[in-house]
This record gives sequence, structure tokens and C-alpha cells, in this order.
Amino acid sequence: MISGDTSQREMILRVATKLFAGLGYDGTSTRQIAEAVGLNVATISYHVGSKRELYLAVMARANNAHRAMLETAVEDLVAAPQEDKLPTAHRLIDLYIDFCVEHPEFPALWTHRWLADASDVTGLEPEYVQPLAQLVIDTIKATLDVDPDADVDYTVNTLIWCSHSFVLSGVFDKAGERHGADDPRALRRFRAHMHHLLHRALGLPGDPP
Repeated sequence: MISGDTSQREMILRVATKLFAGLGYDGTSTRQIAEAVGLNVATISYHVGSKRELYLAVMARANNAHRAMLETAVEDLVAAPQEDKLPTAHRLIDLYIDFCVEHPEFPALWTHRWLADASDVTGLEPEYVQPLAQLVIDTIKATLDVDPDADVDYTVNTLIWCSHSFVLSGVFDKAGERHGADDPRALRRFRAHMHHLLHRALGLPGDPP
């Protein structure tokens, strides 16, 4: 059974995640969070501490889910028989895109940071972003027949940037209308493009699966 304190803290984290993802850390106040949750500021502080501590808890929570997904995908790639390495690597792309689509707050939180939000809260990138990106980079180098001239580091980072951007803002069509992850056709087209990008940028053999 979940205690009242635990359930209130979880509710605060969920609401704070949405506000930090939508408005950024700098654009969100503890009072806004308290009003959205329906509690007073003192109760928010009791459960999560300061705004900075709440932000750190939100980022840790978001990245725990991200790490669990990515580590499982990497384990699958490492364990796959040689003839299945390539399609398993491509499935990793789909899993990452799916995660961003299902949890748009994740790319939103990081995009705010990369636009200089919460600049006084340091150390999150080397704690959360770099180790997982490096895990994927190292695994691709070790398991796939990559062109020796390919830049795996920049390819993986390009896939990350593109996935975040597509989920958050979509792409424009010829009429100037924006189509994003909620448009099934646009999502299929984006997936196909990411698969081709990985395949061609790394000089992988054959055609993308």
C-alpha cells in the first residue's frame, strides 16, 4: 500500500515534471507547482525540499526510466547472434523514438537545458547524458561492421537531437503545416529517415531493414 506521503510526493513530481518540461526550470516557480498540485508551498517543501531539489528529483526520475529502456536495448544488441546484430541495432532506434513519443517530457526537459535553462544546476549532463550516449556509441563500434571513416559519436548524437526535435516540434510540409509524432504518416516517415541516416552515416552493409 502506498502511504499518503509517498503518493503526495509522486503527485508533486508528476506535476513538476510537466511544468518544468513546458516552462523550463527558470520559468517555473514553486508557487506554480503548489497551485497546480493543490497544496501549499510549505507542503511542497516538506515533501521535496527546495525548487532545486525538486528539479533534481524530476531529472533523476525521468532519466531512471530512460536508462532502464536504453540499457535493455543495448543488452539485446550485445546478446543478439551476429546475423541479427543489424536489425537489433535498428530496433534500438525505434525503441528510442518510442520512448520520446511516449514520454515527451524527457526530450523537453533536456531541450530546455540545452537552450541554457537551469544553467546554475550543473553536472547533470555528465551524470545522465554522456554515460548512456557513450554506452550506445561503444556498443555500436563493438558489434556492427561500421565504416572505419564513419563518425559514430556524431551519428548517435544526431539521432538523439533529431528525435527530440521531431517529438517536440515536428516538421513542416510544403503548405507550411507542422506534422509531428501525433501524425502516424509523419512518424513512419521520420522512423524510415532515422533508419536510413544510421545505415548510410555508418556505412553499414546492405539496405536498412
